Parts: sequence; structure tokens; C-alpha cells
Amino acid sequence: MKTEAGKWGDLRLRLISAAVMAVVAGVDIWLGGPWFLALLALISAGMVWEAARLGGALRGPLRDVALPVAGGAAVIGAEWISVPLGFVLLGVVASAVWALASRLRHRLALYAFFCMTAGLALYGIRDLFGIVVLIWVIGVVIASDVMGYFAGRVLGGPKFWPKVSPKKTWSGTVAGWAGAALLGGLMGDRLLAGGLDWPLSPVFFSVILAFAAQMGDIVESALKRKAGIKDSSHLIPGHGGVLDRFDGMIGAALVFFPVLTVAGLLV
Repeated sequence: MKTEAGKWGDLRLRLISAAVMAVVAGVDIWLGGPWFLALLALISAGMVWEAARLGGALRGPLRDVALPVAGGAAVIGAEWISVPLGFVLLGVVASAVWALASRLRHRLALYAFFCMTAGLALYGIRDLFGIVVLIWVIGVVIASDVMGYFAGRVLGGPKFWPKVSPKKTWSGTVAGWAGAALLGGLMGDRLLAGGLDWPLSPVFFSVILAFAAQMGDIVESALKRKAGIKDSSHLIPGHGGVLDRFDGMIGAALVFFPVLTVAGLLV
């Protein structure tokens, strides 16, 4: 059994790293436009590199330089030329992940494609709906993660999916939904005041995004488990890799537009 010090031993480092990321992301989100796109391209570059690393791609200039540069450039290029041609660029980079990987090739190529797509989705949310909606989406993911982290470690209890993610508990999962719902309720008036025709209540939408974020975490955990790797990398002190930190954001970003579209058609 872990001691109390063992449970919280990484908390200080996690908080410092999170604070630095929050400042950098906050500035770029506020500036928007090319600044925010550049940040998303950088994050996408890291995620693509880590996907190849999970796939057992050999170290060298192709994996460690050319691939991440191509991933970041593809996100920027895809935004400039828009869909559907933009997805061709993402597909080329995903194919490179497939070519370099020696295991889980199909899964990781597809995963890399969706990682880059999530970056474009976040840019689209900021561009189409404004900064308040983007902050809400990001806040939902953070609230779900933070509430799940503390509830899971304090309350413990039955595991949510022990074969895939041994640390995730039902108490943490439900606490994540509650945290997201609370944020949705607090920000609901701001979201509706923006003149958006929301087909779902902000509270319910927040819970959906929180669940999607948790599934994003589960998917990444499954890939790491299959690859036999604990962390996707060690780029972010206290958090592991870029995928370890942004896996939930990938899930939330990918479902935002489909949920909004489907709900709008049903209402």
C-alpha cells in the first residue's frame, strides 16, 4: 500500500508544470489567431512524435526531427487550406507514423491522425465560437481531471477499467462528471449570453465532454499498456508526455462538433 507521501509525492511538481502550461496556453488563447495555431501545432508535433515512440520507431532524424516538424506543419497547413484537403496533409503524417512504427502501426497511425484533428478542432472552437466557449471546454477537461485525481486518491474504491487503466476508479470518474457539471452550471449564463443557439444545456454538454475526456485518457492508457510503456515520454515534468497531459483534451475536442451537430438535428 502507498504511504501518504507516496500518494502525493508528485503533486508539487505537477502543480508547477501545470502553472507554467497554464500561463503559456492562457497567453496564446487570449491572442488567438496565428499564436494559438502555433501552440496547437507545437502540441500536435509532440503528440505525433510520442505516437511514433509508442510504436517503437527507432531513434534518429526521421522520428525525432522530420516527423514532429511535419506534424506541426500539417496542422498549420490543414487550417490554411481547410477541409477536406487539409485532412490529406494529416493523413500523410499519419502514414509516416505507420511506416516508422514496428508495433501497433494501424492503431497509432489512426491515433496520430485524430491527435492532429483534435488540434484543428480546438482552433475551430476558438475561431467560430469565441474564447469563452474554448475556456469552458478546456475548463471542463481540467475540472474532470482534477476532481478525478483527488477523489480517486482520497476515496479510492472499485476500479473503472482495471485491465486498461489500473489507477482510474469509479469514485474519480463520477467526481469528474460532477466537477464538469458544476463548471457547466457556473458558466452556463456566459455561454448562453454569447448568442449561441445551444441545443443542449451547458450542464449536460459538460458531462458529455467530461466523459469524452475520460475516454481519451482510457484510449491512451490502452495504447501505452499494449506498447509496454508507462509514460508516452518525459517532456513535461510531473505529467509524463504531451499525450499524458492532453489525452483528455483530444477526446473532448473530437466530440464537440459531432455532439453539437447531432443535438442540433434532433432538437
